[in-house]
Amino acid sequence: MRGFALILALLATNATAGQRIYEGNEVAAIRCANMMAMTGVTLNGAGLMGDSEKDVLIGISVLILERHVSGNWTEKKRAMEAMRDRRDVDATLQDYQRNAPLCLTRFPIN
Repeated sequence: MRGFALILALLATNATAGQRIYEGNEVAAIRCANMMAMTGVTLNGAGLMGDSEKDVLIGISVLILERHVSGNWTEKKRAMEAMRDRRDVDATLQDYQRNAPLCLTRFPIN
C-alpha cells in the first residue's frame, strides 16, 4: 500500500512540474480572457444577455488567448481554469465593468 501511495505522489509531482507557469503580460491576457468569457456566461445564465452577445464575448476570449498567450490549447485552458477558480463571479463582473475596454486596447484581437 505504501508503494502505491508513493507512485501516486510521484505521478502528482510530475504532473504539477509539467504544468506551464505564466507571468507578466500573459497573466494579464489570461485574466482578460477569463473576464470576458465568465461575464458572457454569467449574464447569459441570468437572462441578462442573449446567446449571440455571450458568443461574442467567448470569441473575444478565445482570440485573446490565441494571439497573446503562448503554449498549446490544453495549457491555456488550464490557465483559464486556474484563473476562474481564484476569482469569484462578483469580482469578475466588477473587473469587466472597469477593465473591458482596457483589455481590448492592451490585447487587440483585430
